[in-house]
Amino acid sequence: MAKTIIISNRLPVKIEKNVDQLSYKPSEGGLATGLGSIYKQGENVWLGWPGLHLQKKEEREEVTKHLAKENMAPVFLTPQDISDYYEGFSNSTLWPNFHYFNQYAIYEQGLYNAYVSVNKKFCDEVIKLAQPDDIIWIHDYQLLLLPEMVRNKLPNVQIGFFLHIPFPSYEVFRLLPWRKELLHGMLGADLIGFHTYDDMRHFLSSVSRLVGFSNSEGLIDTGKRLIEVDSFPMGIDYERFSNAAASPKTIEQEIKYRTSLGDQQLILSIDRLDYSKGIPQRLLAFELFLERHPEYTQRVSLILIVVPSRDNVGKYQELKEEVDLLVGRINGNYGRINWTPIHYFYRSFSLEALSAFYRMAHVAMVTPMRDGMNLVCKEYIASRLDQKGVLILSEMAGASKELSDAILINPNNINQMVEAIYSALTMPEEEQVRHISVMQESLKRYNIHHWVKMFMQRLGYIKEMQKSLATKNLDTSAIKFVKKTYKNTKKRLLFLDYDGTLTGFKSNPQLSKPDQELLDLLAQLCEDPHNRVIIISGRDRQTLGAWIGHLPLDVVAEHGVWSREYGTEWTTVDTMVDTWKDEIRSTLELYVNRTPGSFIEEKDYSLVWHYRKVETGLGELRSRELSSHLKYLSTNKNLQVLEGDMVVEIKSAAVNKGKTALKWLRKFDHDFVLAIGDDWTDEDTFKVMPKDAFSVKVGSTSSAANYNIDSFKEVRAFLWELMR
Repeated sequence: MAKTIIISNRLPVKIEKNVDQLSYKPSEGGLATGLGSIYKQGENVWLGWPGLHLQKKEEREEVTKHLAKENMAPVFLTPQDISDYYEGFSNSTLWPNFHYFNQYAIYEQGLYNAYVSVNKKFCDEVIKLAQPDDIIWIHDYQLLLLPEMVRNKLPNVQIGFFLHIPFPSYEVFRLLPWRKELLHGMLGADLIGFHTYDDMRHFLSSVSRLVGFSNSEGLIDTGKRLIEVDSFPMGIDYERFSNAAASPKTIEQEIKYRTSLGDQQLILSIDRLDYSKGIPQRLLAFELFLERHPEYTQRVSLILIVVPSRDNVGKYQELKEEVDLLVGRINGNYGRINWTPIHYFYRSFSLEALSAFYRMAHVAMVTPMRDGMNLVCKEYIASRLDQKGVLILSEMAGASKELSDAILINPNNINQMVEAIYSALTMPEEEQVRHISVMQESLKRYNIHHWVKMFMQRLGYIKEMQKSLATKNLDTSAIKFVKKTYKNTKKRLLFLDYDGTLTGFKSNPQLSKPDQELLDLLAQLCEDPHNRVIIISGRDRQTLGAWIGHLPLDVVAEHGVWSREYGTEWTTVDTMVDTWKDEIRSTLELYVNRTPGSFIEEKDYSLVWHYRKVETGLGELRSRELSSHLKYLSTNKNLQVLEGDMVVEIKSAAVNKGKTALKWLRKFDHDFVLAIGDDWTDEDTFKVMPKDAFSVKVGSTSSAANYNIDSFKEVRAFLWELMR
């Protein structure tokens, strides 16, 4: 029976060793809560590092046996693994790069080698557990290489990947020496999820410009598989936090804290110790607030909770010292005998204690310099049972895209933060209730369980789409079947693409003139009175007319802009305009000037940038840049950017090969339909074909076509065989 395997760096359990005794405590994290509905069922399992190093074989066996009862499986790592893979590459290379702190990033080959090694260890354990029909869901930046490793071992298995931290822009990500390897690793998944649309967009840009795979509407075509990339904002277990806020233990804690603090307004700040959280900037803003608003002396205090993290890392030790000094300076300068401006706690708290702080705080300050999502702000909103309170939230946190009713600030703008503190402390209660209630409704709906459900649904959807696009090879038996049908029919429509389908590509497009074999092939196809041959191409009408206009066949040019039935004149779509060409042409000319060997081909209603003559590598790089540039320029212009074989074409989105093919299908009776093409534009043709049509994709196994074939030479051989 199929099962789901969840994989993360750490298991949702804390294992502690006291002398010879092992104790197990479940993790209370949001991810563990959300995925509990999956991994605890049936044969499902959660795979990860148990959190401690066990040298004795019998201890590892004991842990494995105990975890199996809880539907968990361990990956045992050595202290060296943790030092080089986790503290090293994961947190000293990837973490600073992905959070835009490149000045802290370490680029060492040895650390990357350890990262590869540990990802392989995870892969080995996955292979022991997984079956071909299982679902595998891999989590976070510590395991970026794992999807591809598993894919290589289990080609047809269902793999999802989710990144819980930001994905940086192309210009930042490209700084990593191992950037292509990391992207290829992630592309082993069928569905790749991020918290925000921005992260998704950055990833797609990097894939396009570094790996060379084009994308359309979040779908990446690798030639073998279709991969979906989407944003799935992660929620919290809303009921858990709202119930915790109402519990007697929480209220008891709140009374105790309020008695100690007295009657004053409270600002709450909760963060793990990390330079991406913006803790020093927050303290400086609070200090400037006290300086500019002395009337709030002895009336407002900041509760600063910093959860210890990576204390043994130099950068974190320096950050801890900076926070300690700032708190000491502010309390020393502004404090009174009966009032402390900042109550500073360098430790973690229980859920009840945190809920008490959430209930007490008039204002929550969540102002990271960069954050994937940040769930603290959501926990605060869920805990405001009276719907009063104000959230100050950094626009650099993923949560800001959902919680637009918060006071959004740029964490680099200290003056804006000071103004936000004042606005929050003076906001009328009715306005507070209005904002909090809107945010609570959103968090209730898009909770952690909704997040899990949406991701799993999309993973199933993309797998079904892959199956629907999986083509069969046009082998001997398939050819026999097509040939038999061909012989037994009398009204045949044959839709044939030209470049890449009937002939190969040349460095100069004008050299792809049909050779004698192709002319003979087309002539013989047309001689059969039962055949109607339609050449449906992206080439201009003048070239097609000169090359094959003498043959008794129909011709479609420029992807459907122009069409001509044999014996008639060329006709075009009435709505076609070319007023956009001047603006776009100047952009293409810029890329021609920057890319020796490239050139522009101008058609009546489209422009094409060719780079077949360009130095290998440079052409691909420029094409990725140009595609991104053109997609931006074509927004709201009803234009379509097409990436073909060594070409980038921009044309009107009002026409395509599919719409034109439909005209022939509707106009002419048919009992046999064949369509053959090689690129993205031919997918439009395949999609409109009748269910009983034969469609063939040249050179790719992922297509809406029924079959695939390797090259134009095989296409010719296939067509000759039909007529034998």
